[in-house]
Amino acid sequence: MHIGQLLTRAAQRHPTNTAWYDGARPVLYTEVELRVTCLADALRQLGLKTGDRVGMMLPNSPQALEVMFATMKAGLVIVPMNIRLHPEEHATILDDAGCSLLIYAAEFTQALASIRDRLPTLKTYVVVGDSPTADKRYEELLAMGSPVLGFQPGPEDLAWLFYTSGTTGKPKGVMLTHRNLLTLVSINLIDLNTPSHQDVLLHALAISFAGGFFMLHHVARAVTHVFLPRFDPATFFQLVEKHKVTTVALVPTMISMLVRSPARTAHNLSSLHTVFYGGAPLHAERLREALEAFGPIFLQSYGLGESPLTLTVLGKDEHTGFRAQSAGRVSTLVSLRIQDDDWNPVSMGLEGEIAVRSDLVMAGYWNRPEQTADVLKDGWFRTGDIGYLDQDGYLFISDRKKDLIKSGGATVSPREVEEVIHLHPAVQEVAVIGVPDETWGEAIKALVVLRPNAVTTEKELIAFCKDRLASFKKPRSVDFVPDLPKSANNKVLRRELRERYWQGRARKV
Repeated sequence: MHIGQLLTRAAQRHPTNTAWYDGARPVLYTEVELRVTCLADALRQLGLKTGDRVGMMLPNSPQALEVMFATMKAGLVIVPMNIRLHPEEHATILDDAGCSLLIYAAEFTQALASIRDRLPTLKTYVVVGDSPTADKRYEELLAMGSPVLGFQPGPEDLAWLFYTSGTTGKPKGVMLTHRNLLTLVSINLIDLNTPSHQDVLLHALAISFAGGFFMLHHVARAVTHVFLPRFDPATFFQLVEKHKVTTVALVPTMISMLVRSPARTAHNLSSLHTVFYGGAPLHAERLREALEAFGPIFLQSYGLGESPLTLTVLGKDEHTGFRAQSAGRVSTLVSLRIQDDDWNPVSMGLEGEIAVRSDLVMAGYWNRPEQTADVLKDGWFRTGDIGYLDQDGYLFISDRKKDLIKSGGATVSPREVEEVIHLHPAVQEVAVIGVPDETWGEAIKALVVLRPNAVTTEKELIAFCKDRLASFKKPRSVDFVPDLPKSANNKVLRRELRERYWQGRARKV
């Protein structure tokens, strides 16, 4: 089996299902399957061999879906890049992956021109849309292909080189095989959601990142796809109403933006029955607001690029009580344990590092054997996340191992402090970090974005925390900021926040 067969089977079983719309014209699954097979064959005709890497710089679009499936179907390795990255970051990824071919959207022609001379492995450029360059046109390439593809990749062949977001330094290429991705699809269909072929999926998360993981099992079920090239609440609500969208994947930042948007009450959103979220915690107060705004339609999963998307799942009916702040329970095809720094399992209820074993776990990091050996041992992958399991198997994640604050010999979880600060009515966003302190080693600092027209003070927020936390966990200082730096995938960049306070110091803890 390989990933390309998901689309082939969907087209066989539901040939007249609409895959997406080209303007008002429905594009059927049979048509998409034909185009993807022809594109896969055309890529092989260009001389690309099994295992060669194909870069992709496309916004959420039908072409992005076609390129990802065609590349993997041809036995090549897709390297999708987030379009919000800087051209220098794109160059780093393309060079590290050694891509032979790049398929890009015409809107990135100018940005790409600034880095072309630094990409010696790139022999062919293919452009989607109108461009002044002499690069090969996407539809021309597709027209070269045959509807009969004389090659089938194997389950252990690489399918996707997934580059981490780079929040802890230069991005690493996570090697995901066809077996990894098929395991992901199986887990999603068993534990996450089982779509109907009548469902409509809105792509609000980047297909080039976590949204692509969520896409795969929906293609397998022949759902209709609606593409949001760039997220904004007003367009989101318009598309949900227009296409009667049933399902969407978001990150917590997006959910908070939708809850606060004045456009929400102006549209009929009754078709929406599933909102999947992950990638970061949805703090308790923000979850309460989301449930009040949209109802009990939320699903959470926990995963990493190295073990994508669905290690654990928290169902719609579990978003109540204290377990609403858990990451749910372990998925069917995953083993999970809490361990100490020496890889030894710890007792139930005790905190430690989360480790997992599954066919979901990556083959390793691209060209980084030492870093691979550091996180993989006897089939177990150490996630770098800290948490514990309760008596019923619910996973509670405290924080990233590297984000924990060590102050005066005590360890403090930033998330725990953030949860409390989020309860204050003036607070819109908050990030808690450790900053240098001569007495305590690290002192707890909160960086706070206030709601529009809201007012509070440092003294008031510290007192607010003192009333709800152990005294050693309260912030010693609060900075009010206009916004928090975020990655291209809407994750708060704690590393960037910390660097402002640790510059010039040999030690960062």
